Amino acid sequence: MFRRLDDQDAKVVTFTFDGQMLEARDGDNLAAALLVAGVISTRTTSLSGAPRAPFCMMGACYDCIIEINGETVQACMTAVTEGLEVRPIVGPVAGTGDD
Repeated sequence: MFRRLDDQDAKVVTFTFDGQMLEARDGDNLAAALLVAGVISTRTTSLSGAPRAPFCMMGACYDCIIEINGETVQACMTAVTEGLEVRPIVGPVAGTGDD
């Protein structure tokens, strides 16, 4: 569904999402890199367990929140770097209106 524009000179880095090794261009927007890799859900809601994923891609909606090194961040506002260990958020997240 999503594909990236060709850039033969781009440096490719690896990172993990929920234990799965993925590749992206160094500095790519993490939300876009996850979508290109076929990840369709970055978190679930606390009430219904419904999957959520990147939506606005500009930091306004908080649907793309994920965990990196124990910290909750917005994937759309985070650049991909080598070795990131990214985890989905399951359930409520304080301060997002989802708790």
